[in-house]
Amino acid sequence: MNEGTINKTAMISIVGRPNVGKSTLTNVLTGDKVAIVTPKPQTTRNRIYGVFTHGQTQMVLMDTPGFHKAKTRLGDYMVGVVKESVADVDAVALMVEPIDNIGTQEEMLIEHISKSDVPAILVINKIDTINVDLTLPIIEKYSQRLSFEAIVPISARKGNGINELLEVLCKYAKEGPQLFPDGMTTDQPEKQIIAEIIREKLLICMDREIPHGTAVEITKFTEREGEDIIDVDATICCEKQSHKGMIIGRNGAMLKRIGQMAREDIERFMGVKVFLQTWVKVKENWRDSQMLMRNFGYTK
Repeated sequence: MNEGTINKTAMISIVGRPNVGKSTLTNVLTGDKVAIVTPKPQTTRNRIYGVFTHGQTQMVLMDTPGFHKAKTRLGDYMVGVVKESVADVDAVALMVEPIDNIGTQEEMLIEHISKSDVPAILVINKIDTINVDLTLPIIEKYSQRLSFEAIVPISARKGNGINELLEVLCKYAKEGPQLFPDGMTTDQPEKQIIAEIIREKLLICMDREIPHGTAVEITKFTEREGEDIIDVDATICCEKQSHKGMIIGRNGAMLKRIGQMAREDIERFMGVKVFLQTWVKVKENWRDSQMLMRNFGYTK
């Protein structure tokens, strides 16, 4: 994005149902992989700040978990993150799919947004998948439910409508110093991003419920003295012994595949060689344990 003397900031929260494209948009706008992306729901678990500069404005996007019906304490935590992200921001962007129907999750989000007294923008994503004329009835339905200050059809994946969305978001910028230093694209520490990249590969490689019951803890992160190599030890925690066997795979094949895919992305992110070692442990029902959730970084 364009560089310049920063004299304004805009904090925008992006909310929506799972898999609507919030993390893809965050990565596109920041120009970096600050949020993991998979086709599976509940990929994002924490609120992630994506930071970039547009003209003289520092934009801070809050990528949030997909709004869903919680079934565990972790699910309750994720829903709570979404609700809290609607408050104390300059604007909230409700991202929806190009479907001529307002779902239950969207209805609940609209109700929550309407109580927040925060300017709301409707972002209709994935317009590359439909005929442009079909967006009109979608716009009409959502306009009847909430008085959106702007409605912007986009394709986060292909970049359609991104410039128009940026111009809208910049309208909510306020004068003030920049919140994050130059060159910073996220508030997440490197260890957390690495853990998320490994979890992304779990989601991509594993089927059914198994990856949703996993968490990743980085137990070692050291730079070799005099070498551009980082040693990373990661522990993948799952909820059942049977899941552990499936994650490891026959002769360790699945764990090796996950590790290789993760290492390639981590090296791209860090810009140096990475020596990654992974282990798998069982932590039964950790998604319902507040203590274990805190250990994995799921805390307010």
